[in-house]
Amino acid sequence: MEPLAKLDLIVTIIPKGQSDKIVKASKRAGAEGGTIIYGRGTGIHEHKKLFGLAIEPEKEIILTLVPEHKTDEILEAIVEAGELDKPGTGVGFVLDAKKIVGINHLIEAME
Repeated sequence: MEPLAKLDLIVTIIPKGQSDKIVKASKRAGAEGGTIIYGRGTGIHEHKKLFGLAIEPEKEIILTLVPEHKTDEILEAIVEAGELDKPGTGVGFVLDAKKIVGINHLIEAME
């Protein structure tokens, strides 16, 4: 399979309840949408206690597949919307998406 288009995957991990503003900001910046997955944090700063029991905070993981030329603009919008430049607000990173199937409309639009 020949690569047809250069796409990046922006991964954003934020506290539960914050995904709507992240997805809206990424769409305004040029993304088509995102996939939201639920998880829980296990980092050293994640554990809080309630009645002596450890609570692991719930997280939302947003996967946003974007054309490479739009990555910086969309990531900047995500950082701003989620205030990711402040401690404890979440994390975002970009992965190179090498082989992609099932999103023909996006790939065809880029050709």
